[in-house]
Amino acid sequence: MSNTYGEWLKTQREAAGLTQQQLADRAIMTRSHIAHIEAGRRTPSKEDARRLDAALGTGDVLTSFLPDGDAAVAEYFEAALLLEQQAVMIREFALSFVPGILQTERYARTVLSTSFPPVSEEECDRLVVSRLERARVLEDPVRPVVWALLDEAVLRRVVGGPGVMAEQLRHMVRLVEAGRVRVHVLPYQVGSYQLLQSMLSLMWFEDQPPTAYSEGVQVGRVHDSPTVVTRLQGAYDLALSDALSLRKSLALIRAVAEDYEDHERANHSDQ
Repeated sequence: MSNTYGEWLKTQREAAGLTQQQLADRAIMTRSHIAHIEAGRRTPSKEDARRLDAALGTGDVLTSFLPDGDAAVAEYFEAALLLEQQAVMIREFALSFVPGILQTERYARTVLSTSFPPVSEEECDRLVVSRLERARVLEDPVRPVVWALLDEAVLRRVVGGPGVMAEQLRHMVRLVEAGRVRVHVLPYQVGSYQLLQSMLSLMWFEDQPPTAYSEGVQVGRVHDSPTVVTRLQGAYDLALSDALSLRKSLALIRAVAEDYEDHERANHSDQ
């Protein structure tokens, strides 16, 4: 985001005689979030901008001039995206598709190109770039700590063909081998388990309570109620207890990737 917005916010805050902490208290935000916005490192959500306007008495200026940003994401995911960028720990559960921050370009393009209503090639390009930008949180060698709990269907569902799947699974293997993420697979033989209804993301932060994000078809919701978040954390832990160990999960992912590579080679030899 352009730092002009952040600089304007800082100017208005100082003109009001407020410290970052005082503004944070008035706007019901954290001081560090205010600092990140002023430095241009983060874009406030629409709700954040409304609270800042109310706290500073600036009408709807901060809301009206909120940058659109470069990210192209579903409206219901906007708040979760901001939280994802701030989290120090992320635990993902995926039922059907590889979690967004672990997706390769070809895998992401296949998933996004099947959206409804259909999107243009240009819009699909924007969506793919946005999804790949999310993966930049993994460029830090330490944080956030990322765990991915995957239903076996995520490995078996052929998205984009055997070549795309082999590339995607090998990408996850490299991330695990580099110690950047942990991946655990819930095998088919587990049967019914907690979390079988939808995807889930749990997030922890340095300076605010943990939150959760769940998503279904054309709908997503951020959960910040301590009771609900605790319940979802418990459900995740129960499902994780049924999953394969990291070593066995990695072995399964490698084996499935090899199967896809064999299919890809066979397809090429038949042509």
